[in-house]
Order: sequence, then C-alpha cells, then structure tokens
Amino acid sequence: MARVFALLLLWAFSAGHCLGAERVLTLSFGGEPHRFTAAELLARPDATDLVVPNDSAYHREMTYRAVPLLGLLGTALKDGYNTIEARASDGYVSQIPSELVKKGAGGGAVAWIAVEDPAKPWAKLPDRDGSAGPFYLVWEGAERSAIGNELWPFSLASLSGVEDPIRRWPQIAVDRSLADDAPERKGQAVFIKNCMTCHRLDGAGEGEMGPDLGRPMSAVDYITERGLRAIIRNPKAVRSWPQQQMEGFSEAAISNAELDALVTYLAYMGKRKSSGEALPSQATP
Repeated sequence: MARVFALLLLWAFSAGHCLGAERVLTLSFGGEPHRFTAAELLARPDATDLVVPNDSAYHREMTYRAVPLLGLLGTALKDGYNTIEARASDGYVSQIPSELVKKGAGGGAVAWIAVEDPAKPWAKLPDRDGSAGPFYLVWEGAERSAIGNELWPFSLASLSGVEDPIRRWPQIAVDRSLADDAPERKGQAVFIKNCMTCHRLDGAGEGEMGPDLGRPMSAVDYITERGLRAIIRNPKAVRSWPQQQMEGFSEAAISNAELDALVTYLAYMGKRKSSGEALPSQATP
C-alpha cells in the first residue's frame, strides 16, 4: 500500500511539474491577457501547414503548423495600437508596426505564428542549443512588404499592443527642426528597426540582449566610427567572447546608405547627450 501511495505521489508531482513547465504565448492588447498553450493553438480551426521557402532563422525551407496572426488577434488591432511588441524568451524584443500586419489582408506579407508540436519538435537552430520554438513569428511573402530578419522573432513569449517607440521613449527622437530626409532622422528609423531589438538607448527600449548604447556613456565616446561600422557588419571580427550573440548585418539587411545614417544618428545622440540637452522636451516624432 505504501508503495502504491508513493507511486501516486510521484505521478502527481510529475504531472504538476510538466504542467508548470508548459510554455504559453501571452497576448496583451488591453484588458486581461490571453494565454495560449501550443495544444490550444494547434487545435484552432484556422491552423494550417505553412511552407516558408527561405526561413529567417533556419536559412532553408521549413514547414510549420501555424495560425494566422490576424486571426489570432481578432479585433485587437482596432483598439488603436500602432505597434506590436513581440518579446522572446531570450530578451529579444521586436517593435512591429501594426500596419505591416494589417497589410497581410490586402496583398502584403502575411504574419503567422508557427507552433512547435511537442510530439514533433523542430530541429535545433544553427549555432544554438534549441529550436525556434515553441512559438515563432514567421512571414509568408516577406518580400511583398520588405520584411527584414529583425521582424522574425523566435522563441516567442508574448505579443503586446503598445504605442510607437517615439511616443513611448521621446529621448530617442531627433529634434523637430531636422528635415524629414535628414540623415539623423533616417538613422533614427534604422535604429528602431534593427537595433532596439537587443539594445536600449539612454534607457529607452525593452531589449535585454545587448548593452545600452547611451548609458552610462554613449557608444560613440568609446568606439571609433570605423570600429562601430565594423561591429555592425561583423561583430566577431572586432571582438569575441563565449556568450556573444550579436550577428552582423549584411548590406541586404542594412544598406550602406542606412549604415551611414545610423552612424550619423548615434553620433548625433552622443553629441546631444554630452551637451546636456533636455532630450524629451525638445524631441518630437
């Protein structure tokens, strides 16, 4: 009898442990957050097999069981959220303009949430110990909306409706006096799209994978322009350590013109910081 009781106790503990370890995808778009397990998503009637010819994470053709992001969100994007903040379990945070997702209903790239079936786990990612699961935001026809790699967050943990980065963090915005085509303003857009996924700037942002590029010192104060360009293109050619995660940006991801604008923007922000200018009060979108 004692043995039977012990086995039942062990079973109960194991079941509770597995249930607690089950990861979920959390959606927060006002009101109570909605949490979905992989089993719940896989059981949805709009789940389908999706072939991705050139997957961003695996760099080859992949087939996923996936649900359309617009279908999953329902009417959430009608509540005024102009940005979807996609947060991964490793600290990667992507700011996705809601309009990009909405365009999927009218001929643009279509966003999907790929779901890893625990019974059929995905392969390990190149140079990583795990897969892209359990949830992965992928795009069908990414070229139709010029979707870059930074908008393919894997190991996805949550999606939230938020304001655009400039309104949330006015300290990253360039001065209102700068023209729309000023390199500093163009560089601001490049930074938000490509750099804020991992880095913060003077406390602005949600990324946790890389250091803040403005605190306590501006990056341009301790990295030369040549070094900064080299790090962006191929960080391992500049410095390397065991836990290094940053991958370089090719010209396809950040063009030479965009790189020029990004370096100009960081230099501008560094100069403004050193001058003691009151950033939030003078910065506008």
